[in-house]
Formats: sequence, structure tokens, C-alpha cells
Amino acid sequence: MADTSFLHWPFFEERHRDLADRLEHWCANHLPVDHHDVDEACRKLVRMLGEAGFLTHSSGDAANPLDVRSLCLIRETLARHDALADFAFAMQGLGMGAITLFGTSDQKEWLKKTTKGTAISGFALTEPGSGSDVAASTMTADATPEGYVLNGEKTYISNGGIADIYVVFARTGEAPGARGLSAFLVPADTPGLSVAERIEVIAPHPLARLSFRDVKLPAAALIGKAGDGFKIAMSVLDIFRPTVGAAALGMARRGLDEALARVRARTIQGAPLSDLQLVQGHIADMALEIDTAALLVYRAAWTKDQGASRISREAAMAKLHATEMAQRVIDMAVQLHGGDGVRSGMVVEQLYREIRALRIYEGASDVQRVIIARSLL
Repeated sequence: MADTSFLHWPFFEERHRDLADRLEHWCANHLPVDHHDVDEACRKLVRMLGEAGFLTHSSGDAANPLDVRSLCLIRETLARHDALADFAFAMQGLGMGAITLFGTSDQKEWLKKTTKGTAISGFALTEPGSGSDVAASTMTADATPEGYVLNGEKTYISNGGIADIYVVFARTGEAPGARGLSAFLVPADTPGLSVAERIEVIAPHPLARLSFRDVKLPAAALIGKAGDGFKIAMSVLDIFRPTVGAAALGMARRGLDEALARVRARTIQGAPLSDLQLVQGHIADMALEIDTAALLVYRAAWTKDQGASRISREAAMAKLHATEMAQRVIDMAVQLHGGDGVRSGMVVEQLYREIRALRIYEGASDVQRVIIARSLL
């Protein structure tokens, strides 16, 4: 059983502890799901999370804004039980984050579907030639009397191929670089939008390269104002980057639990592996790394929930440290399992594959370092 003493830190209120308790019981009864058909598993997870009411936390409004601490608690708990469940939850929030924060009342009708689990969302930002450099995006959205026409490609799009609705960022040209991007709401069945390639990765989840060929959109598809796309994207990432750290935290806690069980049960020269001082040192380091990451993650979440307009530095620190930490903790969990650590199907082997992408998506680790340094300089 993972350590939950952190729930009594001053970052949290009683409602957060109640949420964590309800979700823990739900996870114990429903996770993990069968991952054999990843697309179907994700559809099932979104549906189940919606029916259980947990997806209501993935959006908000003026009266009930997004609670980042709740988002982090949910992602940490889900990731500890089933990384694909964490992915399914996270994308409902990230995918519709721009609508939650900047959408019109008509656009927010989609939130009724995504929070109930009856529609799946996607966030289409990354391009083949720009990667983490969002300001270098080349996909175009040309204005017409009726609205806009989109042309270009997006790649490594989570939920690509199974999403019902995408938030897409394209260049409208109001100014060079970041100031010339805009955001659009694009239903998946819009003519001209197609899945050019399904992308397979080491920890499978729905991922695709999307092609936009003369995709015609009405003016009402524009999210916020023309030219505000970069600001919208960064505002969404500001909220969801700490939650990536929370997911990494959940995976690390699971890795530590698996390592503890292993060293207690495994014997060497007639005594438990846990009796070795060197092993105890590794366990201590793992616990220390986890707590330091948790402090950064929930500091960032608490700061945003207290009304901070931007938490770019806190979010970058949380994501950077938590994801790098989790990689180290899980690597040690594999090491403590010996040969079984790299055996296909073992929990620590799955964690080893699942954690790697978190150091890349929503801003790679070196991008976070740049953000932190610029905030100081």
C-alpha cells in the first residue's frame, strides 16, 4: 500500500482527502483493465471514469474553476494503479483545457460530453518539424469569408485516431512567431482531417500523425481571439504540467512498493535482501526522491489554486524533478528485482517503459530547464 501521509500536508483540504479515498477504492475494484486492444481499453476507461463521476474534475467554469490539486491527486492515484487509466483521464482535461479556459458557451457544450465520458478529446499542438518549439509551427489557418481553412500536419497526437474532438493550433499570421498562432475546435469527422499514421511507442497508447487538407471551419471554431493561440496553449500547459509530475509520482510510488515487497521476500545467504545496508540505502534514496517531488508537485498545484495567474516556474520545476526522479526510482526498482526486473509482464518492467515518455511530452526536461533559468535571469 502506497504511503498516503502526504494527504495531511497543509496543501490539502478535507475534500481532497475524500476524493483520494473514493478514487482509491474505485481503482482497487476496476483497475488495471485489459490492455490487449489499446484503443478499446482507452474508450472503456474514459467511459468508466465518466460514469464514476471522476471526469467532472477535468473541466471547470467561472463558478467552479479547475482545481489543480484534485487533478494531481487523480493522476497520481490512477498512474499508481494503471498508467493507461491515467492517460485516459489526463487527455480529457488537456484536450479540452482550451475550451474550459477560453471557450464560448457553444464550444463548452462539448464539455458535457467529455466529462461524462461519451466523447474523447485530443490536443493537437506538436508538428513534425517543430517539436517543443511551438512558436515555429507551420500549419496554416487561412481566413475566408465563411471562417478558416486549415492545412498542415500534427504529430504525436494523443488519442489520435479515437478522439471525437480536437483542439488544434495553427498559424493565422497576425505577427511572426508565437504571436501569429490561433486555436480552433475541430470535430474529428470534419472533411479533410485524416489519420495519416498510427504511431507505436514502447508503452502503447493511442497516438497518431494527423493530416489537415483544406479543412474548412466556421468562424465559430476559433477559440478566444485570433493570434492568442500561443497564450492559450501555454495557459493550458501551465495547469497540466504539474499533473504530469503527479502521474510520475504515482508511478514512482508503485515502483517503491514493488521494490519493498521484493526485498522483503527475496533472501540472500539465508536472510532477506532488505537486511543488506546497501539495499536499505537504495530504499531510503527512493523514498527521499518521492517526497521531494511530491512537495514540488503539490506546491505548484496549491499555488495555482490560490489564484496565481501563471505558475510557469513552479510547474516546470514540478514536471522536471518529478519525471526525472521517477525514472531513477523505477530504474532502481528494476535493479532490485534482478533478472525478473526486465522480464516482460512484470510490473516494474511495465513502469520502466511507461515512465520514459513523461520526460518528453508537454515540454521535454531540457525545455523545463530553460523555463526555470529564464524565470531567474
